[in-house]
Order: sequence, then C-alpha cells, then structure tokens
Amino acid sequence: MQKRNLKDLFSGISDFWSPKIIGAVNDQYVKIAKLKGEFIWHAHRDEDEMFFIYKGSLAIEMENETVHLEEGEFYIVPKGVRHRPFAKEECWVMLIEQKSTKHTGEVKSKLTRTIEDQR
Repeated sequence: MQKRNLKDLFSGISDFWSPKIIGAVNDQYVKIAKLKGEFIWHAHRDEDEMFFIYKGSLAIEMENETVHLEEGEFYIVPKGVRHRPFAKEECWVMLIEQKSTKHTGEVKSKLTRTIEDQR
C-alpha cells in the first residue's frame, strides 16, 4: 500500500451515491462517495456503518432521530437501524464498513451498487 490523497481520489468520482473502495483494513472496507439529494431507507442487519464527512454536510434520518453531520464529524449507524442519508448540497463522505455490508442492505433500487461496482 502506498500513501494516497483523499482530495485526489474524490476528484475521480462523478456519480452520486456510488461508493468506491479505496482500501481495506482487516475485514473492513474503506470507501469514499459523493452524495447529493436523498438516498433510500435501508438497514444493515449485521453490520455497523461509519460515515465521516470530509467536505460538506449530511443528515442521517433514522426512525427516531436525525443526526446532522458537518465537515470533520463522523457518526456510526448501529447494525439493524433503518436509516436514510440526505445531503442538500454535494457532500464528500468516507465510509468504513465490514466487507460483508451490502450497499442498500436487503433493499434493491436503481441506486444499489454491488461490491464489483464499487471497485
């Protein structure tokens, strides 16, 4: 592994809601994505999911609360919790999640990306 620059990696992403794997730490993938608009409601039955905001802001709606994140902040959505990320403006996010985590959990939509799509 060699050092990499996050800003440069983000500049190579053009599609919203389409994470790209940039590395792995043990059984976890490190991914980056550009987000804008609203995603779909979904849950990850057996996996937590960490959102770290590199640029912009993000709201993560859950059934009982909404968490608002700004640049430099992170939040871990616990396994099994239904959530829907939402970004009014373009947001750059780093995700850390188990390799087994399905992009949209068990929900299938036009936004769903396979692991192969994320490489």
